[in-house]
Amino acid sequence: MTTGKKITVIASVLIILALGVFTYYRYYFVFGEGVKAGDLNYIVKKGYLFKTYEGKLIQSGIRSKQTGTVQSNEFEFSVSDEAVAKKMMENSGKTFELHYKEYKGTLPWRGFSVYVVDSIVSMRELP
Repeated sequence: MTTGKKITVIASVLIILALGVFTYYRYYFVFGEGVKAGDLNYIVKKGYLFKTYEGKLIQSGIRSKQTGTVQSNEFEFSVSDEAVAKKMMENSGKTFELHYKEYKGTLPWRGFSVYVVDSIVSMRELP
């Protein structure tokens, strides 16, 4: 094998490896995980090609994105498990504690949000 071919092969392998590492970090590496609590505003199944479950949780307290405005804390998320999504749909309007994972990027079959709920920690009636 000539020197030029060796360099081309090594460069190609390094580029493929770099793309693999980038793809893993961007779409599959769990950047953070935690629990959010609040009142379930809605959960819907939507999408053009990949139907995913998307929801919104209204957290207690207020925050301001702009000076002089008041807005509730909203946590928008996708749901990875159909059974979890259906349980949330059946109990809409209740207070939930949801365990989620945060990714750096979204995938069409995982949902529209970088926050992906994978389980319900607790659920209770509104006070």
